[in-house]
Amino acid sequence: MVIILTVPFLIWRLGRTEHFAPLVVVQIITGVLLGPGALGHAFPDLYNTVFTPAVITALNGVAWWAVSLFVFLAGIELDLKKFLENKKETTTTAGLALGMPLVICSLAGVFLLQFPGWMGDRAAPWQFVLGIGMASAVTALPILILFMQKLDILRKPLGQRILRYASLDDIAIWGVLALILMDWQRVTNQIIFLVLFVGVAWQLRQLLPKLMASDRIYVSLIWLCLVALGADWCGLHFMVGAFIAGAVIDKHLFQEQFLDTMRDNVLLLIMPVFFLSTGLRTNWQMGGEVVVAVALLMFVAQFVSKYTGIWIAGKILNWQPGEVKLIAWLLQTKALIEIIFVNVLLDKGIITSEMFTAMLLMAILSTMATIPMVTKIKKQYPQLT
Repeated sequence: MVIILTVPFLIWRLGRTEHFAPLVVVQIITGVLLGPGALGHAFPDLYNTVFTPAVITALNGVAWWAVSLFVFLAGIELDLKKFLENKKETTTTAGLALGMPLVICSLAGVFLLQFPGWMGDRAAPWQFVLGIGMASAVTALPILILFMQKLDILRKPLGQRILRYASLDDIAIWGVLALILMDWQRVTNQIIFLVLFVGVAWQLRQLLPKLMASDRIYVSLIWLCLVALGADWCGLHFMVGAFIAGAVIDKHLFQEQFLDTMRDNVLLLIMPVFFLSTGLRTNWQMGGEVVVAVALLMFVAQFVSKYTGIWIAGKILNWQPGEVKLIAWLLQTKALIEIIFVNVLLDKGIITSEMFTAMLLMAILSTMATIPMVTKIKKQYPQLT
């Protein structure tokens, strides 16, 4: 905990990285550098002394609870009625924001198949291609929420729209992962989970308004744990479960100041463990100039395709000037979710460690580019926010 709280903070504060690498980004990068692929490779005795299996297990437990709480509170911020009222706009934008990068980056995966060293030894070509395409199309919901909070747009209409687009896409990627892994039992479990979720969520929405205010948050936390557990069981990932658990709860049941205080405390006290421990679980290898070149290729491919998809959505839906730029940059934030996604692909032998490193570098680069670009766009189009 001393390392987690001290090292990233000193780098962020003394290095004055706020304009290109907010504290959360520094925490992720620090975790990667302190992990088995960097510190563990250079100084294995030091790494094994500090980050013992028991320590890693304890940190992971804190990290999972931290991010579950954080995305649950973000889910409460999502206006479900607005989601349903604007389902055409949401599905159009989310579909294009996910679909275009999926297609273009899958084509980049086809290109990489022409060279040895990128596809894992247990993968069929279609699994590699689809895995790379989907990993490039994801949006990191926890990081996106943090950025929108920092930019003071989370509760504004534009922020709510972006939250709707990203949440729909994040649910989709874990379903596609089950198809990539050819895990038909997981697909069946996901269908069962979603059917049960809808039925129980309807009952919960009837129950919560009848409870005393002091009981609502406790019952809501029990609900969070149940849904996160169910989502993890069926392969949708516990973060997806935590988010949709909050999304079906009406925000007006809680005082806004209470939600703000709770989110700020989670962010300050335990979320740093999640950001850094995610990096600690990342075992990567640097592969030289070719890996960097592939990382840049994937970065360009994912951003151009994401921007194109958002641009088409903007034309269809008649968005005002500047919205395409702002939404495209925010939705290409990747970091944590992509790192988790490609870790699974690496573990299953679908990609090699070199491909993993390229995707890791791409995720960090895309996330670091977001804040300076969005800040610039906000100045150009102040009417947006």
